Amino acid sequence: MNDALRVALQRAGHTTESLAGQIGVDPKTTDRWLREGRIPHPAHRSAAAAALGQNVSDIWPDTNRRHRDLVWFRPWEAIEREARSLRSYQPLVLPGLLQTERYARALFGSAGQYTPDDIERLVAARMARQSVLSGDAPPWLTAVIDEGALRRSVGGPEVMRQQVESLAATADLPHVRVHVVPLSAGAYAGLSGPFVIASSADNRTAGYLDTQLHGKVVSDPAELVALMAAWENVRGEALSHRQSIELLREVAETWT
Repeated sequence: MNDALRVALQRAGHTTESLAGQIGVDPKTTDRWLREGRIPHPAHRSAAAAALGQNVSDIWPDTNRRHRDLVWFRPWEAIEREARSLRSYQPLVLPGLLQTERYARALFGSAGQYTPDDIERLVAARMARQSVLSGDAPPWLTAVIDEGALRRSVGGPEVMRQQVESLAATADLPHVRVHVVPLSAGAYAGLSGPFVIASSADNRTAGYLDTQLHGKVVSDPAELVALMAAWENVRGEALSHRQSIELLREVAETWT
């Protein structure tokens, strides 16, 4: 499925049928663009992007660069920019919005599938994403993080110390809340995998799931209900915000 097209349709209030009528093609054609991920003729791409208020490259990027540019992430990045609240859970690594540059570089470098130039470009993109937390109207971010992610060495002790100290400092921002699930919690539902839930000013909700291959934007109501239930579970296992900051400072000392 073309997730970028699906998100653009939802945000513009269009269906594949109404889009087809506006640009003068058969509804079966636009449905194939969505369901089968087919790439339209250039003229149709331009017309459809204009009707949806998007750039052509945001919906149909160069497929030859798909893996290198992580274009599958673009739909979620757009949702993230518009969100008024973000609820993030990470059991293995720290959330991208809260990573330091050195931590992010070590993560991308450990993947073993990027060139040095790729890594620098990906790190720059991740750092640029973090501007959503420092804008005029930043979203309310609540991050639940497993303690194991704080104690797993990524980039070495110095990188980890700076990362955990940075996380503690960011947690002091008025629109950021960090909650740590302690190792003493044992097994709990969150160990099934990370996710993020975004809510917009007009109460639209979307989810994001990470996999080994790529990420997936979730908009199905039943799946969102399941994600909300998972959120309540992991949030219930976590320490309070203040207790979590105290633990962050303790963990930072262990990395010296």
